[in-house]
Amino acid sequence: VQLQASGGGLVQAGGSLRLSCAASGRTFSSYVMGWFRQAPGKEREFVAAINWSGGSTYYTDFVKGRFTISRDNAKNTVYLQMNSLNSEDTAVYYCAARAGRLGYADYLYEYWGQGTLVTVSS
Repeated sequence: VQLQASGGGLVQAGGSLRLSCAASGRTFSSYVMGWFRQAPGKEREFVAAINWSGGSTYYTDFVKGRFTISRDNAKNTVYLQMNSLNSEDTAVYYCAARAGRLGYADYLYEYWGQGTLVTVSS
């Protein structure tokens, strides 16, 4: 599976962005998809994940109520809608894919996209 993330950019605090991650391969619908992020000088951290059908999602506490992960298996694409952004959300955002269950540990994910930069100005 090859992943291509897009949609990052510069946004003011309180604003919104929607990230997309397009996947190649015919088995996209069988993979759990996740979003991670890495802020400057910090370790990569889990943001959200969604199961193969889209029926189950999992979020880290600091994005609950603000971010929404979704997927469109017909388009081989997973999305991350980000609302009420603040400066602490500034990071490179990565999409990732894994076979198996929902999970938040990055070592569980087998495939990674190249990342898209989100910058939130205060």
